[in-house]
Amino acid sequence: MTADAFRPFTTHLDQDAALGLLRDAVQGADDGELFIERRRSESLVLDDGRVKNASYDASEGFGLRAVRGERAGYAHASTIDEHALRRAVATARLAVGDGGGTLAAGPKGTNVKLYSDVDPVAEATFPAKIDLLRQIDAFCRDLDPRIVQVSASLGASLQEVVILRPEGTVVTDIRPMSRINISVIVEDGGRRESGSMGGGGRASLIGLIAPDHWQGVAREALRIALVNLTAEAAPAGVMDVVLGPGWPGILLHEAIGHGLEGDFNRKGSSAFAGLMGQQIAAKGVTVLDDGTIPDRRGSITVDDEGTPSAKNVLIDDGVLVGYMQDRQNARLMGVEPTGNGRRESYAHAPMPRMTNTYMLAGGTPPADLVADLKDGIYAVGFGGGQVDITNGKFVFSCTEAYRVKDGVVGAPIKGATLIGDGATALKQIRGIGNDLALDPGIGNCGKAGQWVPVGVGQPSLMIGGLTVGGSA
Repeated sequence: MTADAFRPFTTHLDQDAALGLLRDAVQGADDGELFIERRRSESLVLDDGRVKNASYDASEGFGLRAVRGERAGYAHASTIDEHALRRAVATARLAVGDGGGTLAAGPKGTNVKLYSDVDPVAEATFPAKIDLLRQIDAFCRDLDPRIVQVSASLGASLQEVVILRPEGTVVTDIRPMSRINISVIVEDGGRRESGSMGGGGRASLIGLIAPDHWQGVAREALRIALVNLTAEAAPAGVMDVVLGPGWPGILLHEAIGHGLEGDFNRKGSSAFAGLMGQQIAAKGVTVLDDGTIPDRRGSITVDDEGTPSAKNVLIDDGVLVGYMQDRQNARLMGVEPTGNGRRESYAHAPMPRMTNTYMLAGGTPPADLVADLKDGIYAVGFGGGQVDITNGKFVFSCTEAYRVKDGVVGAPIKGATLIGDGATALKQIRGIGNDLALDPGIGNCGKAGQWVPVGVGQPSLMIGGLTVGGSA
């Protein structure tokens, strides 16, 4: 440890003094850390030819945590200095009390870097970004005269973190993020429909704002809108469903992923609690949470407790083999942390969270899955969804879907919702495509009031017996 380790992040807190105060906070505790964060972010939105939003935010602060058993004391401040840290120590120690815990061993280090230190916020000037958004607006309107409204947005951020562990280890990570999104509204014969597309990741903004990229995004947003312009009312009833690859993995994330987070299972509130080693899904179903994919939106070199990210198998050939763990829940369950301890910011305590969650491919061509669909729907795009962790019941709305009869894809449908529960849906998977894809980098996940970026993915899937909510 050197006195210079904090210098890139703060000039008002000596590292040796911080370590001494951290050790005071965790004396008699099982675990704890000092998490220091500095973040800058920018968001620009052009809506219908006008700048609707232009925001820039810069923040910094620290969070101090002391953990003993199931309790955790957490204090945070936006001022990074010794005085604020001393006050935080007194608060965090309230969870420790007078007991004598045994301090857990710190996480192992890593030399792996999953993304560059590029600063997307500084890669283009403000006028250049506004000019780009105006170019996108004009390009979209030239694509089709039925476009009556265009919304385009750019987002970029840089998060710098340093994590000080009681054993003296210092872990640092610099996390870039960039994103572009384009939405259009089309009108024909008095009917209006919308379509949107976007994406990004932990990489340079330059690639996203290159014309060959954003023009493809614009064309895809228009394609989706025009599909919906001719869509018929969705049918209702219990039927088989084929899900497309990539972003439809959000159903997997919500209906299954949250139920495999360690805290819900330790407390027995998950639909999958107590099922370790049991067959919970159809044969051939293998689900991973993988935070080690370079440049992906959900990837993290280290989690927010300092544990290196990992490629964790959750379900192997239908058998439940693992949960996603932070340090506290892993220790209480007698297993190893999996690199899933994440937090929204310095003002939030870490908890088990997903990174990039996806299902591995099978061997069936996706066209064969659709050909085997006698009477159902083919859903390739999803919007919002809800899930009840305790029973796994979910409701998802489709943004692009088609009616299928006797293996023939028919008219697009609108207003379709998929209703079911994760545990049953896993067992009713009847076919797995060979076309695994990850989402384009648009996922955000909410849990207990905290939001973190995530990724999802899957191959095409046939699921039997889902309830489809519609209006026909």
